[in-house]
Amino acid sequence: MKNKAIVGSYGTQSEQIIKSKGINVHCTDHTNDVIKTYNRKDFYKVCLYFGEAMIEYADRGINIKEITLFFGTPHIPYSWEDIHKEKAYSALFTEEFLKTNNNSESLHQSPLFKIGGIPIFHLTKQQSKPIIEFFEKMIVSYDTEYIYKNDLIRNYINLIIHEALQMQPSENYTKHKNASERVASLFLELLERQFPIESPSTPLKLKTAKDYAQRLSVHVNHLNYSVKKVTGKPTTAHIAERIITEAKVLLKHTDWNIAEVGYALGFEYSTYFNNYFKRNTGTTPTAFRE
Repeated sequence: MKNKAIVGSYGTQSEQIIKSKGINVHCTDHTNDVIKTYNRKDFYKVCLYFGEAMIEYADRGINIKEITLFFGTPHIPYSWEDIHKEKAYSALFTEEFLKTNNNSESLHQSPLFKIGGIPIFHLTKQQSKPIIEFFEKMIVSYDTEYIYKNDLIRNYINLIIHEALQMQPSENYTKHKNASERVASLFLELLERQFPIESPSTPLKLKTAKDYAQRLSVHVNHLNYSVKKVTGKPTTAHIAERIITEAKVLLKHTDWNIAEVGYALGFEYSTYFNNYFKRNTGTTPTAFRE
């Protein structure tokens, strides 16, 4: 990832800390009135926020109030504007920091970080108590010379994640019981990994079901059957939805012209992109941007 901005009271020095240590933990108690740039951050983020703010997340604008738990991923762009912040705990970390030999599953597969959801939880005071405790223990551990402090911090982050997972409907979490579920899961994760698009000069590489089947080393018919069986939607529908979601983000939050957005998403000619966008949304890229 090339963008260097980090949401919160963080700057270049903090970025260097995260890059060298894999983790940075903070607690702030003041309002920063500067509107943050909407972009894709370099690191995963867990934030417990007390107050009011406006989050631009993917193609949504969300006003948060009182006590909020937020999970940010480098694969989905967001911005954050403090309106009135009383206090905020934040932990920024790399995927490599959180993963261990016993926890090798990609964060892409976590319901808290995957594309399509809104990882924002409005908490009661009672729900926030254990999370405050985990953050405060993280901060204390972070400032010690204890040789195993990274293990402690990993444990606290995982405890916060599990606290949030318990707030989610149980039907959002399923085990892969057969080959079709595994193929569908691999396809969905690979689809998410194609985004975000960083530049018109590095366009989308995998554009069709056949492209994904080849990358996953399965026959395209088997991929289509598995995805439809598990999700109820064709492979092409998932690809189209994800491309349209990214198109909306690029149209809304970049100054790229329509041809550049289309090219970045795999359309050689802007007319092809215009027709595709209108067929899937009912409006043109120009009208959506305006």
